[in-house]
Amino acid sequence: MNKVILVGRLTADPELRQTQSGVASCRFTVAVDRRFADKNTGERQADFITCMAWRQTAEFVSRYFNKGKMIAVEGSLRTGKYQDRNHSDVTHYTTDVYVDNVEFVGGKNDGGGNSGFQNGGQNTYQAPAQQSAPAQPAPNNDNMAYGEFGSYEEILSDGDLPF
Repeated sequence: MNKVILVGRLTADPELRQTQSGVASCRFTVAVDRRFADKNTGERQADFITCMAWRQTAEFVSRYFNKGKMIAVEGSLRTGKYQDRNHSDVTHYTTDVYVDNVEFVGGKNDGGGNSGFQNGGQNTYQAPAQQSAPAQPAPNNDNMAYGEFGSYEEILSDGDLPF
């Protein structure tokens, strides 16, 4: 299984591009904090992970996300390689996350909401419906009816269970 889930901040504004055949693509980098701090300095380190989105997902990212905004990314890891243009004997290796879904993360001060999901290349944003639970009185354990205990069978053996 090849699945990647990242939560971090964009290091720059995503740039939307088009292939020669007109397919939208967007490359961006997410800074993801590591869980631990450096022992010597006390500073937290971060990893900078390159992500690649295509089609409607690329358009969505470029439209609604910008530098510094929190983002959650779901996708798969892909590796690649290419020859250096200036030095034919030098091979560069790449590791990118190919994005399937993105989600807003954080509060309004972060520039994003904590809900909404862009899924499967569909360029739609759906906030969950706001529903409040009907008001119910707090349970009073003194008045709760538990049923009749006479209908239960007492098990006297702790032998093998039937499942």
